[in-house]
Parts: sequence; C-alpha cells; structure tokens
Amino acid sequence: MLNYKGYTGHVEFDDEAGIFHGEVIDLRDVVTFQGKSVDELELAFKESIDDYLDFCSERGEEPDKPFSGKLMLRLPPELHRKVYTSSRHEGKSLNQWIAERLERAI
Repeated sequence: MLNYKGYTGHVEFDDEAGIFHGEVIDLRDVVTFQGKSVDELELAFKESIDDYLDFCSERGEEPDKPFSGKLMLRLPPELHRKVYTSSRHEGKSLNQWIAERLERAI
C-alpha cells in the first residue's frame, strides 16, 4: 500500500505488460497510476493525487476525503440488542465496543 496526503494506493503487478498499476482506494472517483519501477510507481501515485486535488480545485469541487471514521451500520434488531447489552455489560459505549471487536478481527 502507498500513502500520500492521507490517500491510499493499492498496487498490482501485470506480468504480461511488465508494469505496476494501481488505484487510489479511498475515493469514490477513479484515480489510477502506473509505473515500471517502484520509484516510477511512487512518483506516479503522488502525481495522480496532486492532479486529482488540482482538478477538484479548478472545478470548485470539494475532493473526496479519506474516510471520516463514521460508519452507518444496519443490524437485525435482536443482534443490535445483544451488541448493546454486551457493551453495557463491559462498561463501554456501543461505539467503543464495536470498534474494539473490529480491530481484533483485522
């Protein structure tokens, strides 16, 4: 994974073409980059992010930001009750309890 200005790039190698290609994964817009070496790839990634930010600025649009940390989650009512009860039993907020479980899962 590559990181620049808070954005994340995912990279794969195309052995048929002999190039690395990647995509910025924390945007709704499609931003891609490619290179034949690691240095070329890293430079292309940074240039793609800068181009994206410049493009948004020129259009007067707010660029997508990396994730805010807010997550809307729908659960079946009975599971919601169980999760809430478990969090209260441990003396934690529902948010804290869920965040800890997700952290352990990855």
